[in-house]
Amino acid sequence: MSFSKLGLIKELRLSLEKKEFKQPTPIQEKVIPFVLDKSDVIVQAQTGSGKSASFILPTLQLWKQRKGEGKAKIKILVLTPTRELTLQVASMFKEFSAFFPKKPKVVSVIGGESIGDQLFQIQQGCDILVATSGRFLDVLKKKQMNLSHLDFFILDEADKMLGLGFEEELELILESIPDTRQNLMFSATYPPKMKTIASKITTKAVEVNIIEKAVVETIKQRAIKVDKEKRGVLLRELLKQNDWDLVLVFMANKRATDNIARKFRKYGFESASFNGDLDQELRNETLQAFKDKKVQILFATDIAGRGLDIDNIDCVINYDLPRSPADYIHRIGRTARAGKSGVAISFIDYENMPHFKLIEKRSNIKLNQEEIVGFELSGEAPKKVKGPAPVKGKGKSKKDKLREKN
Repeated sequence: MSFSKLGLIKELRLSLEKKEFKQPTPIQEKVIPFVLDKSDVIVQAQTGSGKSASFILPTLQLWKQRKGEGKAKIKILVLTPTRELTLQVASMFKEFSAFFPKKPKVVSVIGGESIGDQLFQIQQGCDILVATSGRFLDVLKKKQMNLSHLDFFILDEADKMLGLGFEEELELILESIPDTRQNLMFSATYPPKMKTIASKITTKAVEVNIIEKAVVETIKQRAIKVDKEKRGVLLRELLKQNDWDLVLVFMANKRATDNIARKFRKYGFESASFNGDLDQELRNETLQAFKDKKVQILFATDIAGRGLDIDNIDCVINYDLPRSPADYIHRIGRTARAGKSGVAISFIDYENMPHFKLIEKRSNIKLNQEEIVGFELSGEAPKKVKGPAPVKGKGKSKKDKLREKN
């Protein structure tokens, strides 16, 4: 199917041609017609499936048809969990509207930048507001932003926002926007809390579930057994053996990304760290350097697990496994984008093997656990020790625990 058959206007098709998007992805093919038909939509789709374009293209078209005269008014509100995803979505709104005679005014609102400057941009005229949920609430509390003309309320990566306290924030947000609006929600997973949030936003949504096996099938997944203290040396060996231009390495915490990036630079590798402690300007510069291949290896925390749209990442390394099994697919989905292939490698040892088995189960995969000569896992797997059987009446009741807590 071509984009023209989806009912998209000429100006949008020209922007798609410029970006060399020839055919819609399955999610775009299903979602775009529903949005153009003015339906509320709840979408479950994996990372790398093209979901951003599936809401940006049709909402731009409807905005163009409805836009009024005079000063720009906020018609589209998009909330995301990360600064990087916010900036990326805002950029895509601008790119896809490049051929509009009158282009929408797009404002991105994120932490790490002056809230006064952001509020000034909004007040100067804003058609499309893209924001991280936390900073949006900060701006909202200033009570200097008019949302009464809002047509579209969009949640991108809604499941990730749950871990950032979004459930509590939602009531304040819903009170500030019109009751009559079109709601679009996108999420990789739908835990029970997500369903509760969805029911507060809309009760008439069309549900679209896109399970795109092809996204993961283009990734060669490997699990390599190695002692923790040998992971750095093994990574350097893998980098020497393989012709990888861009490598994204996921670490457990911020300090680890800084330390290992520093060590790898000493060994002659162009490397950088990417974590939440960096100010926004440095985060932007680091990502741009990575995209431009001035940095070969990016050591990152899970803030890079979603929202990074970099087409040419050759390999993703799980130096540390993700805490949440659901984040595994998000992480490896940073490679094999835009129809390309890629490699994803996880380092495992006896300690994290049970967790990796859980990741395999939740991700519906089963990988051969290989070893590299010279880096074999030492020792033996610890024997499972069965704990004593619970004794009835010995455990504390919920009431007793509550009393102790209070």
